[in-house]
Amino acid sequence: MITLDDCRRADAEDPLAGLREQFSIPADLIYLDGNSLGALPARTPGRMDDIIRRQWGTDLIRSWNTHGWVDLPQRLGDRLAPLVGAGAGEVLVADSTSINLFKLLDLALQLRPKRRTILSDTGNFPTDLYMAQGLTRFLGRGYSLRLVEENELGEALSPDVAVIMVTQVNYRSGRLHDMARLTRLAHQAGALALWDLSHSAGVVPVDLGGCDADLAVGCGYKYLNGGPGAPAFLYVNQRHQGKGFPTLSGWFGHQTPFDFNLAYTPAPDIRRFLCGTPPILSLAGLEAGLELLSSVDMKLIRRKSMNQTDLFIHLVRQECPDCFQLISPENAAERGSQVSLGHPAGYAVVQALIAHQVIPDFRSPDIIRFGFAPLYTRHTDIWEAGQRLSAIMRSGEWERPEYQVRHSVT
Repeated sequence: MITLDDCRRADAEDPLAGLREQFSIPADLIYLDGNSLGALPARTPGRMDDIIRRQWGTDLIRSWNTHGWVDLPQRLGDRLAPLVGAGAGEVLVADSTSINLFKLLDLALQLRPKRRTILSDTGNFPTDLYMAQGLTRFLGRGYSLRLVEENELGEALSPDVAVIMVTQVNYRSGRLHDMARLTRLAHQAGALALWDLSHSAGVVPVDLGGCDADLAVGCGYKYLNGGPGAPAFLYVNQRHQGKGFPTLSGWFGHQTPFDFNLAYTPAPDIRRFLCGTPPILSLAGLEAGLELLSSVDMKLIRRKSMNQTDLFIHLVRQECPDCFQLISPENAAERGSQVSLGHPAGYAVVQALIAHQVIPDFRSPDIIRFGFAPLYTRHTDIWEAGQRLSAIMRSGEWERPEYQVRHSVT
């Protein structure tokens, strides 16, 4: 039997507890959607204000040099690199996850010119699949995307596969893929491994270098707390840099962009994956989030995450017996920092929770996702969320007509 006192003790003993005050979260709100949009770091508004009023407002275009705007994509990449097990010069912050996927899939196919297949799974995030579909259609010449079930990826690595594209944490179920195993199997089959870290970077220890991963992308606005639409990042293992010719050959990826040559010569390093002018305001917001994460031991984050997801599962079973199907893996070591529950009226249940100041989110067709961000989620938040969820299910409040109306964003 888990009690409120148990959760209070856990908060009192939490080495990360002091970090919550580094975020701006309404006092009456229980926010369990950090896996979709991270909370606002308290330092971000001041950082943005300085960029807007002083650097842009006063120094104007001089800030590209005097404040180092021009180098922000690489500087932030190097700051982010230790969080994903990468080295200096292997990570770049730029564009969106979708655009970065296109760039790296394009590179992977160039690095394996005799192979024509991108392999992924049916549970992958749709934008990853859409970008692969668009690229193969653009290239023609027999290129294709092949989809299999998650547990069939290793066995599906046939000789025509150029690259395997996998999201490390499944966005629906929260299942955590074994990066080292799948990367090894891909290499044994002569293929490359491209990982989407959007639901793992900043909350799960990632070791791209240790796993010998080839390529990776990730999102800046979830557990990295970079703000809505924050720039994404990409990783290219050092051994692959300087190879291939970027199809998205924008001027900032040129070897000497300010020579304004008419012919494109790609930069010899990670910079070749830049395209257009970097979005300085958005990069500044992401920098504030990365500063917070960089000061914390990822092992502590992971330990708290596993404890909190376990706690929530136990509370749901204790307070709402037989109401939900557990979609996420039972074993905490096999899931990311989310718990997904199945319910036929999942969308309506989410709307009722939101009305009671608990914010999870919904994923079609029937999944309620609860995301736990250890930097600011308290154990007592989880306890209170469990109580409010129980009250909604006991009363049948979720059946009210207003909770059945679908919003554009779920």
